[in-house]
Amino acid sequence: MQSITKSAWRLEIQGTYNEPSEREPLRRYLEGEPDDLEWFARWLTRIREVTSAGIRFERVRVLTDPLTDYLAYQLARITEPAVEAGEDIRILTAAAAVELALPPVDFWVLDDERVLLPTFVDHTLVGGELIDDPAEVVRFRSVRARAWDHAVPFREYMRL
Repeated sequence: MQSITKSAWRLEIQGTYNEPSEREPLRRYLEGEPDDLEWFARWLTRIREVTSAGIRFERVRVLTDPLTDYLAYQLARITEPAVEAGEDIRILTAAAAVELALPPVDFWVLDDERVLLPTFVDHTLVGGELIDDPAEVVRFRSVRARAWDHAVPFREYMRL
């Protein structure tokens, strides 16, 4: 995130992410155990830092129907703290993603100039490809605009 100067925007399209740092918190959630989110504190601090410096940090999370355990956990435990820290997280249904012809891949648009395509194996992040070709970046920015315009802010979604 050090190289981001204006904005970071992410499309999350997968229903499950197998992040090592989230395995135990997900287990606790599924077992109905409390979580103090200490493991998440570093991320929240970073979000506060970048957003207080005027950098927009946004994402659209596409939900599955029915919700996966992982997405239910995200909605119940970690999305609100991230929003409170300054991240603008919006929700889009799977049906809306299909109607909008969103690509079936996660991606980041960074400063409107670069796109990062993460690579996952079994839902685990293993790398990524950075794209800076202007024509390709414009294509991903178009997808971002469609998704963002139709997504519902997290807090509004939770009131529905």
